[in-house]
Amino acid sequence: MLFAFVCKDKPGHLNVRMETRPEHVDHLNALNAAGTLKMAGPFLDAEGKPCGSLVIVEAETIEAATAIADSDPYAKAGLFASVEVQPFNWVFNKPEA
Repeated sequence: MLFAFVCKDKPGHLNVRMETRPEHVDHLNALNAAGTLKMAGPFLDAEGKPCGSLVIVEAETIEAATAIADSDPYAKAGLFASVEVQPFNWVFNKPEA
């Protein structure tokens, strides 16, 4: 099952995002290598600066997906004001399996 993480950064925490980005990218690369990561990228504010993240993963349960979200270096660094983990049904433009 797919799950979407909708993550919103704390205001004024762009420096935390940028300082933690190498570890975050390593984390996503590991998820991708395992076949868990389906897509990911930042939300942008009006100035084009990152202000949150959208991550879609495959997991057996919402608890497993939540554990993946909690293990993100951004989450561990306290970047996010909120993280929603929601079941996701990819209907349009889904890449071929």
